[in-house]
Parts: sequence; C-alpha cells; structure tokens
Amino acid sequence: MTIRAAKALEASQVIAGYTVYVDLVKEHFPGKEFLTTPMTKEIQRCRMALEKAQQGQTTAMICSGDAGIYGMAGLILAMKEEYSDVQVEVVPGVTAASSGAAVLGAPLIHDFAVISLSDLLTPWEKIEKRLRSAAEADFAICIYNPSSRKRKDYLKRACRIIGEYQSPDTVCGYVSNIGREGEAYRICTLAQLMEAQTDMFTTVFIGNSQTIRKKEAMITPRGYENG
Repeated sequence: MTIRAAKALEASQVIAGYTVYVDLVKEHFPGKEFLTTPMTKEIQRCRMALEKAQQGQTTAMICSGDAGIYGMAGLILAMKEEYSDVQVEVVPGVTAASSGAAVLGAPLIHDFAVISLSDLLTPWEKIEKRLRSAAEADFAICIYNPSSRKRKDYLKRACRIIGEYQSPDTVCGYVSNIGREGEAYRICTLAQLMEAQTDMFTTVFIGNSQTIRKKEAMITPRGYENG
C-alpha cells in the first residue's frame, strides 16, 4: 500500500472490506473495529461502511491493490447520494499491474491493456471482444482474475484468442501472491502460458510483438534504444 493509504487506515476508527483483505491488515492496525463481508456481498459491505461514516466514525473501505481499479471506489461513490452527510476520499494504492510488473521486470513500458477474465459481472462475449481487440492492436496485456474453481479454462481460452494475432513464442509471465507471503513468478512463452496453473491471486502479463526476455527479466521496449 502507499504511505498515504497507511496513514488513512491509522486515522480510521473502522476498517471495512472483503474478509481476505481485512485479515491481511488486522495485525498492522490493532484496536480498530473491523467489518467484513464475503465475495459477492459488495453492496452490503459498502452500505455497512457508509452507515458507520454517517454515524460520525472515520471509516476506511479497503481493497486489494487500488480501490479505483476493480475496487470499491466506484460503488461507494455511486451509493454516497443516500448518505448526504458523508464525505468520501479515494486514496490511491498500488494495483497488481504495476506491482506485478516490477516483479517480472518491465513488461508494461509501452502501451498496454488491462483486462479481467472474471465473467461474474461482465459477459464472456464482451471479454473476448476486448482480448481480441487488444491483441490485434499489439498491446501488451495484463490479465486480472485469470482463473478460478469455476473458470479453470478461461486463461487457456484467452491465450487461444491472443494466439490468433501473436506468435506462440510471445514472451509472457505471471506472478502469484504479489507482495505477500508465497510470492512466486515465472517467465514463459504464450504457448507455455496456455498450460499454466493460475488462480484469482495470480496476475498474468502477455507481451506484445516487441517484448523480449533478458535472463530473468521481461522487457517491452518503448524505443529509447533507437533515440
């Protein structure tokens, strides 16, 4: 998290969030009141936090990475109209695209697209269209939520789509448990990525046609070398 985020949590009386994320911060912020809900209970979670704030308590809603990137910031702001006395501040964090890229080297130095493979809220047809468009445009692609117990083959499906436009030797990489205990990464080819075992705590990076591998670093050139 950023220093600003840590200070915001320290200044809060209540910390709300998805159970897994709250468990990650509990030991660092003792003495706070913690509110949690499981996955798919996002509206309930935001309402709990807003009600605490309405009662006059400084409340933090935490997310993994950055609250404004696949996080709760949008929902909180949309629901705020029901709580006229509540002031909302969005505090930036560090999203998996940047923190995972740092583990792999520099895969996002040029233009890139970030796409989630979770079809819980977005139809697969729209996800497929976005994958196809990004691959055809030769973007480096960062993939969130590549697979889960119910979506075991989604990354393989994504790789097949991208493979219609990119070489099977395209440099790729993936990082699991970024910044947490058990962090691990691998640099591979697009063909090898198709068979990789990933989960919701894995972030995948697919290079563009210019991406190279230098030992244990994945690098997408921007063109400085030609200047």
